[in-house]
This record gives sequence, structure tokens and C-alpha cells, in this order.
Amino acid sequence: MTDARIAHPALAARRMPADEAAALIAPGMTVGMSGFTGAGYPKAVPQALAQRILAAHGRGEAFGLRILTGASTAPELDGALAKVGGIDFRLPYQSDPELRARINAGLIEYMDIHLGQVAQYAWFGFLGRIDVAVIEVAGILPDGRLVPSTSVGNNKTWLDLADKVVLEVNRRQPPGLDGMHDIYYGTALPPERKPIPLLHPGDRIGEPYLKVDPAKVVAVVETDGPDRLGRFAPPDETSRRIAGHLVEFFRHEIRAGRLHEHLLPLQSGVGNIANAVLAGLREGGFGGLTAFTEVIQDGMLDLIGEGIIQTASATALSLSPEGVERFVRDIDTYRKRIVLRPQEISNHAELVRRLGCIAMNGMVEADLYGNVNSTHVAGTSIINGIGGSGDFARNGFLSCFVTPSTAKGGAISTIVPMVSHVDHTEHDVAVLVTEQGLADLRGLSPKQRARQVIAHCAHPDYRPLLQDYFDRALRDSRGKHTPHLLNEALSWHQRYLDTGSMKP
Repeated sequence: MTDARIAHPALAARRMPADEAAALIAPGMTVGMSGFTGAGYPKAVPQALAQRILAAHGRGEAFGLRILTGASTAPELDGALAKVGGIDFRLPYQSDPELRARINAGLIEYMDIHLGQVAQYAWFGFLGRIDVAVIEVAGILPDGRLVPSTSVGNNKTWLDLADKVVLEVNRRQPPGLDGMHDIYYGTALPPERKPIPLLHPGDRIGEPYLKVDPAKVVAVVETDGPDRLGRFAPPDETSRRIAGHLVEFFRHEIRAGRLHEHLLPLQSGVGNIANAVLAGLREGGFGGLTAFTEVIQDGMLDLIGEGIIQTASATALSLSPEGVERFVRDIDTYRKRIVLRPQEISNHAELVRRLGCIAMNGMVEADLYGNVNSTHVAGTSIINGIGGSGDFARNGFLSCFVTPSTAKGGAISTIVPMVSHVDHTEHDVAVLVTEQGLADLRGLSPKQRARQVIAHCAHPDYRPLLQDYFDRALRDSRGKHTPHLLNEALSWHQRYLDTGSMKP
């Protein structure tokens, strides 16, 4: 029997419970899972799979998997599988505490990779054979096409490349998602590639549905569960000050003739600082804006609803429960203004450069010369991953990185002599912003950048220490182009590890 959500007769006949579907996944397999920042991930099969792995381990049997996703997922997927020791390898981005702890303990191999490169790595064969895809969808059409869920991520690639496919049809996902997606099937391998025909963020260049060979679908599992989406704290004073510096910088660029009053397509990372910047654009009277980004979170949804952002392109929604309510209530309006795409398109270097995106991303720390660490604590412990920040930083019109000037109650300076891990080199960073101020690094030599960073971004408690380091490096370093005291360059991090503070 078919219904509105599963309207393809042959696929409706393959409905089964989650535990039966999980039994189709064997130890050692590579599994491509849907999910991007807590949206659109499979809800039932991973949990059933975790129970199967736990039972196998109880019998003394090895059972580990290679898990590939779009980005972070949720405790029901990453957390459940990590907790039972079911993940041998994981990419690309993650945020689950259980998964992170096991990665940093050396129990799980983790590959951090630019989000825009994952699909092409899979198509190039760099990630090996994909045995199974487990993909959440909002529905199955009579002809077998799939209505995507609240995230697209790498689902197109997993569906195309996997030997077998398990579909989770989530009845909780609003039917109004139908028509919001744009799935582009025009990508190709070198040397057959052609330019992607997208000129504006709202352009539709594909079709609204995902395709799958029905013969590959081995199971259809029905679910009825919400995405696991967190709440970000409302912007605090520090976030508002950071946002104020960035908004004033945009005004300065407009006066200088380098930006139009409608700016350029915005890319914004997630978190309360990103929401504060978006709120600052509203308070600053900006309008007629567009976005070409990875995720749409509450702050951007508000601007879309108010018409301040006229069109937004992304690969996923990342909304609070309250944001989900607004989205569902006004979905007919949002469907006219939001386009959800595969992340190989939302994060494609060619498109980011063509559109001239303004990239705004968070960071862990930056050094005097503009190198940025987005991923590691003390150079060794991964936090979440690089995500898509590098896709936009390298290729955007402006690459802006933001952070409070201190962390851990002032025990850590986020401006340091040398970053302990480099995700974005000085060559890809245009602007650094803390609550102390903004350093415009464009067109400057390393030493000129250092003076700007110390003067405008460093916290007053650390500014004299940074100035002292820089002055002595100018005097004593072997080379004077990028002066460093190599025996001291990472001493601030070591001091924090030894004493709990970077202060001497």
C-alpha cells in the first residue's frame, strides 16, 4: 500500500523496521549518511545500528564502520555510534562530544576536509567504495524521485555512488519543503567539466528532487522525529561589539566605493556572533541583501522573513526549535526566498569567487601575521573541524574572521605570537575582528599586519606582551620579513598547558 509520503509502489513494498534495515550494514563497510549541522540526518537506522554493534562487541566480535556525512549530525547518529565504538573513520565535520572525545583519544581516525571538496573526493575515488547510503527524505514521489529533507549536504553523491541505499522517510518534515531544493546534476569529472551556470544566489540550475535507482534501494524506514537542533545564546555585549565593528567596516567600504549599498552575497558561520552580525545589519538599516552560504540559522531566517535578505542559498537549515516553528508556519513565503542545494554547489570555489561572497567565520585564534586556527586547541585537540570556512576564505571577495579577544575568563589570548595550528594562512585572511576592534590586513606586509593586529584586536591585558614579543623578534630574529623568536613562538600555549593561563 502506498501513501502520500511513499508514493512509489515498489519502494513502498520495501518498508521495514529500522533494526532490519540496520542488519543490512556489515562490519567494515563505508556508509554515507545524510545530515548537516543537526538537520536532515537519519533518525532511526543509526540507533538500531548502534544496538547491533553493541551486541556484536558483547560477543567479542569486531564491528567498526567508515562514516561519511555532509557535516555534523546529532547524538542519535554520531553520538550513538561513537559511544558503542562503532566508528573506525569519520569525515568531514563533527560536533558531538562523544565523537570528539574518542577522536582526541586516538580511538577514531578523523579526516578534516573542506566541505566543498568532499563530493569531488568521493567521485575521484579518493574515499574508496561506498557500500551503503542511509538518507533521510521528506517523501518519495510516484516515479521514485525523492523530496529532500531539511539538509541536502552530500546526499546526491551518496545516492549516486553507494551500492545499496536505505531511505528514511520522516513524516515530521513539513510537506512544504517540496520545491525548495535545487539539485544540480551537471557536474562531471575532469577533463569533462563545464562552468556551473549560476550567476545569482537565487538562480535555479537543477531540479527540485533527488534521484536514486530504485533497484539500489534495499530498505525504506518510516520515522516521525524532529531534527536535533540546538539554541544559541542571545548575542552578548562582546558579540554586539564585534558585530558593530564589522558593520561599520561595511559602511566604510561602501563610502570607499568597494562595496554596493546592498553589499555582496553573505556567507555566515553558525553561532551567537554570526547572529549578532546579522542583527547588526538590520539595525544598521541595510536592505536588499542576498546570501550564498552553507546554513541558514535563526538570525538569517529573521532577515529573510523581514525581506532584508531577499534571497538565500544554502545546503541546510540550522534553526532553533522556535526557528523551526516560524519556518513551518511561514514556509510558503520562505520557499520563494530560500534555495537548498548540494554542498558541492553551496561551497563550490568557482561560485564563491564568481559571486564575490563576503565570508564571516569564527576562529579559535589568530597570530600577529594573520594566520588563523579554526579547529584545534593547543595544536593537537580537534574541536569541530574546518567546515566550509576555507571554501569561502580562499575564494570570497572578503574573508573576515571574528572572535572575542580572550577566552576562559581571560586566561587565553586569542591573539598569539604564532597559531598552534594553521587552517587559513595569512594569504587568505583579509579582516580580523574582536570586540577590541578591527584589523584590515589587505595590502599589508607581514610586519604591517602585525602592528594592525596588536593595535586593534588584542586585549589590553595581552597587548604589551605581544608588542614586546614583536619588538624583540624585529631585533633578534634571523629574518626580518616575518620576524619570529622560534624558542618563544608557542610558549604562550605551553604556559597555558602548564599553569592554566597564558599570562606570565
